[in-house]
Amino acid sequence: MFTLLIADDHPLYRDALRLALTHSDKPLTLLESSDLNQTLEIIQQHDIDLLLLDLHMPGSNDLFGLIHIRKLYPQLPVAVVSGLEDKNIISKVMGSGAMGFIPKTTSAQSIAEAVGRILDGDNWIPDAMVNEIEQPDSEFVQLAERVATLTPAQYKVLCFMRDGLLNKQIGYELDIAEATVKAHVTALFKKLGINNRTQAVLISSQLQLEPPAPELCHKS
Repeated sequence: MFTLLIADDHPLYRDALRLALTHSDKPLTLLESSDLNQTLEIIQQHDIDLLLLDLHMPGSNDLFGLIHIRKLYPQLPVAVVSGLEDKNIISKVMGSGAMGFIPKTTSAQSIAEAVGRILDGDNWIPDAMVNEIEQPDSEFVQLAERVATLTPAQYKVLCFMRDGLLNKQIGYELDIAEATVKAHVTALFKKLGINNRTQAVLISSQLQLEPPAPELCHKS
């Protein structure tokens, strides 16, 4: 019996994945989560064989959720399920450690086949995209490794900085003291090996997916 965790904030799509996975020839137990914190709690509580992760789930913030989970649980197979099908995004997803990329337009039968392949230890992306995906450059891989050291709170601050908010405004958005924001900024600068906001914005922009959801950085 394989245990899968479906991490997506849309109940209807979780239901659709459940239905698609009835086509699988493998015995599956399915768990669900709707945000990054809940996902991490379930991973801690259960022996998960495969995580199906939505990139735009609350708390995930672009590629951060994938990078953060891969840092905490490097042995956990992760497949990204997304409505975005850009080859550059897929390259970054695979370069960040995912074993698969399953577009939300994928048929139920193909989803079941993809999950089966990944559970067998293979990588999976749509056949039509296999020859279009490029290996991420070493600079991006190193960037992902540095970003993986950030806490979710520190990444939220980085995301707000990308939006141009000042420390006082970030504190208001996160309901924390401005001094706490400053502490987060100091810590993330040190972890990322940078010393100013311009560099922080450039780093955050490299992890941003297009088109981003309007509320992306404002999700908890």
